[in-house]
Amino acid sequence: MTAATGQSGPARFVGLLAEFRTEAELVSAASAVRGAGFRRFDAFTPYPVEELSQIVESHHSRLPWLVFGGGVVGAICGFTLQYWTAVKAYPMNIGGRPYDSWPSFIVVTFETTILFAAFAAVLGMLALNGLPRPHHPLFNVPRFALASRDSYFLFVDACDPRFDRAGTREQLLGLAAMEVSDVED
Repeated sequence: MTAATGQSGPARFVGLLAEFRTEAELVSAASAVRGAGFRRFDAFTPYPVEELSQIVESHHSRLPWLVFGGGVVGAICGFTLQYWTAVKAYPMNIGGRPYDSWPSFIVVTFETTILFAAFAAVLGMLALNGLPRPHHPLFNVPRFALASRDSYFLFVDACDPRFDRAGTREQLLGLAAMEVSDVED
């Protein structure tokens, strides 16, 4: 059992974490890593850096489609519930209206659409972010605690198709990194 992770067995290699002295060095390194063809990397700074948001590409989320699907399911469930109760389970002829008087179903259908879409948004966000996850492998690197104070970090994920452990390490050291650390889970 390892003390850092609380897990038994060998540590799984996740990627490389490079530390830089200044914001400019980090932005330059991120541009170079992007130019080298890497797509799975992230930058960590004590404050927002606008140039980094343009360099570090964020992928398109599937969350809007999950929310849309939840809304459609909610609308179908709300309408079906009202149709079943008004037409099949408890048919009542009130004021000569037809049993399936759809205008009276609109309010509940709208509300169930919003309810299911909201649940899909919350649960989908949690699932797509991999939450709840109380510990991230980056926290195993002792110097990463400085990311919120005065250091700048660039993490290159080992899942990137262009990743080569030795080659990527040399490339990061060639970009004026103070230190390059292995990140293990």
